[in-house]
Parts: sequence; structure tokens; C-alpha cells
Amino acid sequence: MSEVETPTSDMRLVVVGAGGRMGQTLIRTIQGVDGAQLAGAIERPGSPLIGRDAGEVAGVGTLGVTITDDPLPVFAAAEGVLDFTSPAATVEFAMLSAQARIVHVIGTTGCSPEDDEKIRAAARHAIIVKSGNMSLGVNLLSVLVEKAAKALGPDDFDIEILEMHHKHKVDAPSGTALLLGEAAATGRGIDLAEESVRVRDGHTGPRENGTIGFATLRGGSVIGDHSVILAGTGERITLSHHAEDRTIFARGAVKAAVWARGRKPGLYSMHDVLGLDD
Repeated sequence: MSEVETPTSDMRLVVVGAGGRMGQTLIRTIQGVDGAQLAGAIERPGSPLIGRDAGEVAGVGTLGVTITDDPLPVFAAAEGVLDFTSPAATVEFAMLSAQARIVHVIGTTGCSPEDDEKIRAAARHAIIVKSGNMSLGVNLLSVLVEKAAKALGPDDFDIEILEMHHKHKVDAPSGTALLLGEAAATGRGIDLAEESVRVRDGHTGPRENGTIGFATLRGGSVIGDHSVILAGTGERITLSHHAEDRTIFARGAVKAAVWARGRKPGLYSMHDVLGLDD
């Protein structure tokens, strides 16, 4: 990646879905990051939070930023958008970011191939950083998973990915599980879509050699647990990550936005942000 000029002012960031769990976490996190400031907060039309101060909603006191349902003027005055909403909303925000030619950080999961294609189209004009997980730990884990999958071939080791989240999560497998699955597939030189097993029920027969299995658990208030199991004959290797606080995702998202400021339009990943592919 080419070097970018170091800015002299704080980056003006907008949080969409400002009243949700991640939205509030992002607002609180921005306040503690040098080089970033909250410039706007968006909620869905009809939300009871419209008109309220974003800082008060997030529990950090008055910030002078009023939550609105009209993103157009807010995006026009901003430099970046932090987005952990829904696939349909994210596609809309990507189009608006392209129009404004600003940074769009996407932590939304559950996007379809059609959604991803629209996001790639928006990246011709917007600077988009998209990842199934924004934390440093998970992205480092994905590098280790790719290396392990490459070193331990399918004739000797089977790969299973286990994830658990809180009972309110609506997509499965999680974006992080899929990120780790893609890393394993890359290591093995295979197509994850063709070689993944998402469901096992009934008389399934023996495990097919070379496939990557997924198991999904939901319950309670678990923020995110992920394990990649490489199971061989007589031995088993487990690579795991346990998220204990949503702040790790918020910090990663803000870091991604500040990193992307001033770069050329395009679609980037957290590997780019963290320099893990260098």
C-alpha cells in the first residue's frame, strides 16, 4: 500500500445504527481515540432516539451530535462512516458513501453475494474497509489458520469450525466463522463454497475427506467464541479466540477508518489495515 499524507485534524466519523449495542459502543470508543471525532449519528426512520444527543444515548454525556434519520447531509459533511447494521442498510450506506467519496468501514455480517457485488461497485468511488471481524486477535488468528491448514493436509487433518454467539444474533455461521473458513480454504487451495458442510443431521455417513465443517451455537449473552479444530489421528490442534467486550470490534473499526483516510477508492480488508499480508 502506498503511503498517505498524515492529516492534521481529527477525522469526522458518522455512526450508523447509533442506538444499537454496537452503535453505542462505537460512539463511546471514538471519544477515547486520538485522531477521531463523532460528527454524526444515524438511526432508522421512526426510531424513538431521533432528536436525542448521541452522547447521552451512549452514556458519555452531551456531545452536541443529534441523532437523525437523514444520512445525506451528515455523510456530505463527514469523512468516514462506521457501519455494523444489516445487509440491506449497509448496501444503501455504501452507495451514499460512494456519492460522498468518503471512507465506509463495514462490520456488517450476513451479506449475500449480490450484496457484496453492490459493495464492490460502490468501492469504485468510496474507500471501503470490509471484514467479518474487526479485531486484531481474530485477524491474526486467520493468518495462523491459513498457515496451519496449508501445513496439515486433508489426508491427515480434518478442519471443523465451532462458533457461539448471544441468542439475538440473526445470521449463521457468523461472519467471523466464515472469515476463518475462508482462511482455511485458502491454505488448502480449495473453494469454501464448494467444500463447506453447514449442517449435519440424521444418518450422514462418514465425514467426506477435505471438507470444512461448521457448527453454530446460540445462547445467553456470549459476545463471540470461535475455535478452528484441526483433527488428526491421535492428535488435535485447536486455535481459538474469545471476545469478552464489543469494544475490541469498535476499536478495530475506528482504527480502520483512520487508516483508510486519504487512500484511493477501493475495497480493503483488515489484513490491509493491520499489515498482515506484508
